[in-house]
Amino acid sequence: MPLGGPDGGNGGRGADVVLVADANLATLLDLRYRPRHLAPNGRPGGTRDCSGADGSDLFIRLPVGTQIYDAETDALLVDLVSDGERFVVARGGRGGRGNAKFATPSRRSPEYAQPGEEGSEVTLRLVLKLLADVGLVGFPNAGKSTLISKISRARPKIADYPFTTLTPNLGVVRVDVDRSYVVADMPGLIEGAADGAGLGIQFLKHIERTALFLFMVTQDLEPGRTPAGDFEALRRELGRYDPALLDRPYAVMLSQIDRTDVREQLDSLRAAVGDSVPVHPVSAVTGEGLDALLTALARAVSASGRWGAVASDDP
Repeated sequence: MPLGGPDGGNGGRGADVVLVADANLATLLDLRYRPRHLAPNGRPGGTRDCSGADGSDLFIRLPVGTQIYDAETDALLVDLVSDGERFVVARGGRGGRGNAKFATPSRRSPEYAQPGEEGSEVTLRLVLKLLADVGLVGFPNAGKSTLISKISRARPKIADYPFTTLTPNLGVVRVDVDRSYVVADMPGLIEGAADGAGLGIQFLKHIERTALFLFMVTQDLEPGRTPAGDFEALRRELGRYDPALLDRPYAVMLSQIDRTDVREQLDSLRAAVGDSVPVHPVSAVTGEGLDALLTALARAVSASGRWGAVASDDP
C-alpha cells in the first residue's frame, strides 16, 4: 500500500483428488466416458491481507472392490474393499504466500511474494473385482440368472442365448434379521476363458474374492455334453487361470431338474463330483431343492468366516 505496510494475502491450497468406495455402484462405466478428472485450484490471495480460499476436494466414487494401480509402475496403490473407504490419490499444491507474510521489524514493506506449487498428477489403472460370498460358475444358459432372480430381488436379464450376462449381477439372500449373503451371477464361462476366449479374464477376475463357488451345470442341448463333463471342464478352466482357486470351498448344483433328461444325469454327476461334496438338484421354475440349496450355502458362508460363529441349529 502506498505509504503503508504490506497488503498481499496468502493463496489457498489446491484441492486433493479423493477416491471413495461406494457400495451403490457396480461398474466403472462412468469413468470410461470421463477418463480425466481435474481438482480445482485454490483461490489467489487478495489485497488488504485477504487470504484465498482452499480448493474444494474432488471426490471420485468407485465400486467397492476396485483396485487402484499406478499406470506407469503398475504398483498397487490401494484396494478399496469397504464401503466409504477413502484414498487421496493426488494432492493439491501448496498455496502461495503474499508479501504480508514476509514482513519483519527491519523490512516492513517487502516487495516480493512466494508463488504457489503445482499439484500432483497421476495416471491410474483401475481393476474391479467384485466382493461376493457365493460366485455362480457355469457355462452360458446354465440357469444362473434365473436362479439369482428366484433367490433374491435382483432382476438380471434372462434369455436363451450365450452371454446373456455381460456384467456380473449381485443378489442378496437374507437368512434372518441379522445375516445375509451376496451371490454373484457371473458371465458365462467357456473353455479357453483363461486364454481370453469369450469374456475370458473379464469373468475370471471377478471370482477371485468369492468365499465359495457354486458350480451350476445342466444337460446342455449341444451334442456330446453332459453335466459331469461340464463340471470337470469348469474346474479345469479355473485351475488354468489360478491353481489356488481349486482349493476354494465349493458346492455343485444340477439345475433344471424338472427336465427328465437332466434328472437322468444326476447319478453320473455325483460320481464325477465325489462323495465329499453334495450335489444339489434344483429347479428354479418349480422351486424343487431351492430351500435345501440356500441352507447349505448359508452354512458354507458361515464356515468360511464371513459371519461370526453361529449356533449349530442355525442354517
